[in-house]
Amino acid sequence: MTDKIYEYKDADNWFIGEWGGANVLRGFEGICANHLARLNSELSKLTKHKPCHKDHGKCHSDQAKNGYNVTVIKKASDFQLIRFVVDMINQESDRQFEVAQRAGAVVVTEADHLLLVHLPKGGVDAKAFFGNASETTFGDTILIATRNEGKTKEFRKMFEKLGIKVENLNDYPDLPEVAETGTTFEENARLKAETISNLTGKMVLADDSGLKVDALGGLPGVWSARFSGPDATDESNNAKLLHELAMVFDHKDRSAQFHTTLVVAAPGKESLVVEADWPGYIAMEPKGDNGFGYDPLFMVGETGRHAAELTAEEKNSISHRGLAVKKLMEAFSVWQAKQS
Repeated sequence: MTDKIYEYKDADNWFIGEWGGANVLRGFEGICANHLARLNSELSKLTKHKPCHKDHGKCHSDQAKNGYNVTVIKKASDFQLIRFVVDMINQESDRQFEVAQRAGAVVVTEADHLLLVHLPKGGVDAKAFFGNASETTFGDTILIATRNEGKTKEFRKMFEKLGIKVENLNDYPDLPEVAETGTTFEENARLKAETISNLTGKMVLADDSGLKVDALGGLPGVWSARFSGPDATDESNNAKLLHELAMVFDHKDRSAQFHTTLVVAAPGKESLVVEADWPGYIAMEPKGDNGFGYDPLFMVGETGRHAAELTAEEKNSISHRGLAVKKLMEAFSVWQAKQS
């Protein structure tokens, strides 16, 4: 055995592993032993053979001297367990396996070789799995309902961990703009996600975010971006907010929350919805040069710092959007498995 301990843990999955065993998956009480045995039979093959390559005249075996030893404490996602074991194999055996999801199945590839297909109970839709002959990529994709490349980049980092490729609206220039006519954050996020999903047939992620000020009854809320009118700018919105709170002098009465709702939609399936709030207060004057929107006026919790004084890394780790994305990553695999 090596001294290194591997671990993966989220709200619904918890695995602990070490290298040097004999390819074993063992589960705590309540985890189906037969299912783990099936997974283990599939995964153990990855430690024993290398595939043929075009520049090799014949196949050759690379019998591994060691294997994995994994204890499954909690499991809701076969994908997460397969990815955990494959990551161990890659690190310990100098392999380059990649794990992706396709139509509810989990696939493992290396270079141009398909090595493993793990099917959920009941199988998957054959047409959805094999796709169109014109497809040039293998694996599921998610379309982010934005044209913002910066936002797309952040989501791409997150979904890569789930073996899912990310696109955005710049890849679909002919799609119409979806009017945000809802009166709640969830209604607007659903409108974008479900409308674009129905138009494209793809899995789509959309978000709606805004600032809620308690003294204003939750305004500007879903109208945050256009609080000061149809031609609103960040500067005019901040000026209007200060004007609306001009007679509210007590710090505790200027409480507010940034809010984000994320919705993932897929054709014919129930949408996944997560949301998060970032509590704070509205300052008497703006401060800081970072961020955007109401960040210069938003004081973070009891810290006394304005959101616009935080670095991007600091903000992403504690903000409403950061918290919502964390919730999404914890719930996504379970949601996807239920929808298969």
